[in-house]
Amino acid sequence: MGDTDRDPQSVGARVRQARSAAGLSLRAAAQRIGVSPATLSAVENDRTGISVPRLRTLATALGTTVSWLVGEQESTMTAAARPNSGGADIAGSDTGSPDAWRKFPPMDIDPVLAAAIASFVETGYHGATMRSIARRAGMSVPGVYHHYHDKQELLVRALDLTMAELHWRVRAARREADTGWARVSHVVEALALFHTHRRELAFIGASEMRSLNPDNRIRITNSRNEIQYILDADIDAALNEENLPTGRARVAGRAITTMCTSLPQWFRLDGPATPEQIAVEYAGFALGLLGVRDRRSGVPDCAR
Repeated sequence: MGDTDRDPQSVGARVRQARSAAGLSLRAAAQRIGVSPATLSAVENDRTGISVPRLRTLATALGTTVSWLVGEQESTMTAAARPNSGGADIAGSDTGSPDAWRKFPPMDIDPVLAAAIASFVETGYHGATMRSIARRAGMSVPGVYHHYHDKQELLVRALDLTMAELHWRVRAARREADTGWARVSHVVEALALFHTHRRELAFIGASEMRSLNPDNRIRITNSRNEIQYILDADIDAALNEENLPTGRARVAGRAITTMCTSLPQWFRLDGPATPEQIAVEYAGFALGLLGVRDRRSGVPDCAR
């Protein structure tokens, strides 16, 4: 059956629509959910089915919901739950508007996942139990198991949320810059803002990768690497604009990323600096490390 004969409301058609809206290639989307491009192509063309756990992972990676992918009525959904060019499901935020990547409304997540995230931060993945998570969520243990198969699924869901949000924020930030140095500045600002505003998720991402099973670890590591490669490419462009040597660009890129990912270790929202101030300063630090002239307007000299 050709594409023109396909049901536009089928799961496969909706998966393809969501992937296109997220700006992902077939290969990139397949890598995020841990399947081959051929398998994802078969899903999009309705030649094979997809399990509910995989559908959840796919919905997160594409910035939509399972409800939308399976074709529930549009009227029952919020606008944020539909695929959009921002590539994320961020409650209360217009991900397509200018500067949306700098805004951090409260996340709309279910009570079980919220309890799991808090538990992983407080006691670590191995210290948390499904019983303690159920108690924190105010639910029975069977009630928790009704929503999530096990603790690993909760950890994967938290990390998938992290990566989905990071991907759309980084891409949205880059779209608002037209030079290499400006893209570096925006990407670093986006990373710093996420790691201060979403400290709990960022902390789990930095501390619990070792707790993932091998397949999940590989998939999420690949997703993290995608962001690093984006920053690497922008660093190359910025150095070329300045006619600067690129021999140590990769080392600088890792140093800049590590600078941002370490923020949850010490930053506190009730501290002397706001996330926005930290993000502006970190963007300046990154440009300074590269030896690239800081041309940002409206940035105080102390932040340069």
